[in-house]
Amino acid sequence: MLKKELKKYIPLDKSWAMRMAILDLLHGKSDRAERLLDEQELLSDDLRALKRILVEWDKEEVIDVGESGTIYRYLQFISWKEGLIKEFHTHKTLKNRKITNNPEIVFYSQSKLLTLDNGTSQWASISALCGDQERIENPPFKLALTYEAIDYWNKKNLYNQDWEFRFDQTIFEQAKSLLDFIKKGKITFIPKQAEDYCFARAFNLITKEAGEKMWPSLRGHESDRINEMEKELRNYNQERTIESQDHRVVQAIAMKGMVDKKKVQFRFPKAVNKTWPQFWDFLENVSDF
Repeated sequence: MLKKELKKYIPLDKSWAMRMAILDLLHGKSDRAERLLDEQELLSDDLRALKRILVEWDKEEVIDVGESGTIYRYLQFISWKEGLIKEFHTHKTLKNRKITNNPEIVFYSQSKLLTLDNGTSQWASISALCGDQERIENPPFKLALTYEAIDYWNKKNLYNQDWEFRFDQTIFEQAKSLLDFIKKGKITFIPKQAEDYCFARAFNLITKEAGEKMWPSLRGHESDRINEMEKELRNYNQERTIESQDHRVVQAIAMKGMVDKKKVQFRFPKAVNKTWPQFWDFLENVSDF
C-alpha cells in the first residue's frame, strides 16, 4: 500500500528515460521519444531539456543541454563520433564542471573511458549506447543500467513497440526510508550507488571517507558532493541558510530537517526540480502516509 501511496510523489527515472531517448535519437526515432515525453504530466528539468533537444537536434547547431552532465556528455560524444559540428550551451552548475574535452575518446575502450572525469560511467555508457559491444564484468551501477537499457530497447524495437518509463527506484527507496524513520525512529537504508551518498551522509549512514573511496565520481557532480555535504551539514547544525545549488544535497538536508523537526532555510529550493519536481509536495504530505 505504501508503494501505491508514494507513487504520485516519485519522479520518472531520468537515467532510464535518457537512455531510451538517446537510443531513439541514434536510430532515427526521435519523434517516438518526443511523443512519449510529451505524454507525461510532470517532467524534471533534465527531462524537459531532453525533450527540447530531441526537437532541435537535426535543426540546430547550438544545443542547449541545461544543467545535465549526462546529456552533455552523451551528445558531445555523439557529435564527435559522427563528425557533427555542434556547440553546447550549459547552465548553472554545469558551467563550472570539469569535463573531458578530447574527441579522441570515441576510440577508447569502455574500461579506459571509466577512468575519465573522476570515474564517471557516463562516457562508457554513451559508447555502449552508440554500439560498442564491450561488456565489462561487474560494471558500475549506471553502466549496468545502460546494458540493461540496450537489451530492453532492442527487444521493444524488434516488435515495434513503445518503450516504457520507470519510476525512480533510488528516490523511492530514500523516500520510503525517510517515512520508516519518522514512524519507527530508526532508519535501515543501505547506500547502493553514488546517488545515495547525500541522503546516507545526512543520516550518518556513511562517512565522508567511505563515500569518496566507493564513488570518486562524487567529486564531479553538480557540486563536489563530498565537500558540499560537509559544508552544508555544518550550516545545518549552526542553523544557517543552506547555500547549495545541488539538488541531491538540498533534498538530503531537507529530509534530515523533517526528521529533526527543524525549520531549514534554502537559498535555492527550486534546485530539486532537476530530478524530483514533486519533492516539496512530498515533504508537505509526509503526515498522510
